[in-house]
Amino acid sequence: MTKWKGRGNRARYDSVMLEAGPYEDVATALAGTDFAAIAYVEETESTNADAAAFLDDERSGGRTIVAEYQRRGAGRKGRAWIAPAGSALLCTTILPRAVATQRLWIVPFWTALAVRAALLDAGVLTTLQWPNDLLLGEQKLAGILCASSVSGANARVACGVGVNVHRPGTPSDIAPPPAFAGDAVPVERGALLLGILRQYHRSLFLLDQPERVVAEWNEAALLPGRRYRIERDGEDAPFEAAAQGLADGGGLSVLHADGVPEVILLADVRVLRPSTS
Repeated sequence: MTKWKGRGNRARYDSVMLEAGPYEDVATALAGTDFAAIAYVEETESTNADAAAFLDDERSGGRTIVAEYQRRGAGRKGRAWIAPAGSALLCTTILPRAVATQRLWIVPFWTALAVRAALLDAGVLTTLQWPNDLLLGEQKLAGILCASSVSGANARVACGVGVNVHRPGTPSDIAPPPAFAGDAVPVERGALLLGILRQYHRSLFLLDQPERVVAEWNEAALLPGRRYRIERDGEDAPFEAAAQGLADGGGLSVLHADGVPEVILLADVRVLRPSTS
């Protein structure tokens, strides 16, 4: 059996057998579901980039790529996702079905709900934060980044997830400092991956019910009422507002201190967190 080393290039299905490696038990536990195909890579540029190369191949539906280490892990708007080898669960799952293009915006929020549910099952209670983070207290524990390939009315989607699990032995210079699941309770990455993929399997139908995803996401994000500190692109001074809930299309409805409502668009801002917890 040939092992795919994951260099960000497309591997041919007819010549390469992808192995689950240390996640073989997870693949076995998911047998009979659409999410049983797992490809483990020790090191890669990015699991999202690897998965994106397969989005137009229907045989890739349901496949999850898991990496021990990403050389160029990506966050939103080109920011880096930095995770020392062995410290995080880094995975991207290609959904086994197409998503209506007009509902594509709901996928990251659906993904966040699934990750949050899996963490809760593991004993870690998180709060969702717009647009794509999961917080432990006020510190970032996990992030979501999805990639898609659109063809007319339908799109194929890959759901990228990074969860900080084990705190590295050397201090992090990331600011604000991240949280790790192990700060709350011991968590094993294989068990967490299994939990996430089971949640995907159980909740896949919700991609056809965006109103329910919005309602559940709002509740998990403690909305309405949670205060956000937001920095607009091109502006020096951030502002604070009370978040009211997700808007259609994925924006965030907020209420300013003077009572003026506004929908904050995803592409225009970043959400700031305290530099210390």
